[in-house]
Amino acid sequence: MASFFDEIAANRLKSFVLMLVFALFFIAIVYAVVLLLGGGLIAFAVGVLLVLLYAAFTYFKGASVVLAVSRAKPADEKQYANLYASVEGLSSAMQIRMPKVYVIDDPNPNAFATGRRKQPSIAFTSGLLATMNRDELDGVIAHELSHVYDNDILLMTLAIAFAGAIGLVAAYLRMSLFFGFGFGRRGGGSSGILLLVALVVGLLAPLFALLIRLAISRKREYMADANGARVTRNPAGLASALKKIQAYAAKPDSKPVASASEVTASLYFANPFKKGSLANLFSTHPPIEERIKRLQSMY
Repeated sequence: MASFFDEIAANRLKSFVLMLVFALFFIAIVYAVVLLLGGGLIAFAVGVLLVLLYAAFTYFKGASVVLAVSRAKPADEKQYANLYASVEGLSSAMQIRMPKVYVIDDPNPNAFATGRRKQPSIAFTSGLLATMNRDELDGVIAHELSHVYDNDILLMTLAIAFAGAIGLVAAYLRMSLFFGFGFGRRGGGSSGILLLVALVVGLLAPLFALLIRLAISRKREYMADANGARVTRNPAGLASALKKIQAYAAKPDSKPVASASEVTASLYFANPFKKGSLANLFSTHPPIEERIKRLQSMY
């Protein structure tokens, strides 16, 4: 039987290792570009800077954008008094600022947290509030607050920035291959090898970056599950919430979260898209079955 702390420590270590691999991969790709193309990288450097500035904007100002595109409305404190009480109590237990609470009018049972630790927000679909009992809802709230507590928004913003920068590098290499920039000055045999390396990097680097980013996201979901179970001392409640979401997704008439997109999908408690869709091929969430199994091992 796994303890809460063992599960949290294991996933924190794996997340750190994955971020380290991501950073080293990014450095290696940049080095490859410098080696292959030599000088003339001003446009590339400007592009990377723009990616990092975009990541900074997303981290500091992105929460309001995410809430707007998700059609989240501030929850009335009187109408949702029990919800506010649960969020406030669990926020206090985790020693984080009380988040602003929002509701999304959507039948799909789901939720997400966004914003920085100093200015967090948490949103729930009407379907989740109508479906979950108190223990299940507390489990979902604790999971989402764990993302705030562990600064997952910052971590995922950095991961997205690295992935975006690597994609930019790959695009730059592909353009260089197409127009012959930097390769014509090399010797014949050397040029051929460099062309092959540039082709491989240009085509495969974005895929590797995506896979690493998805791996980081999945580890953070496992970690938030374990931390949420630790805070509530009730892993069964969180497991039960996942079972209800799994049951909803299995219905023939189930619908994805209408306002969810590829950009916001990683924020949600569970995959917001319909099961079996192409979006699930590269899901930011681990399988619900595995999440339930891990929680059940903590009973």
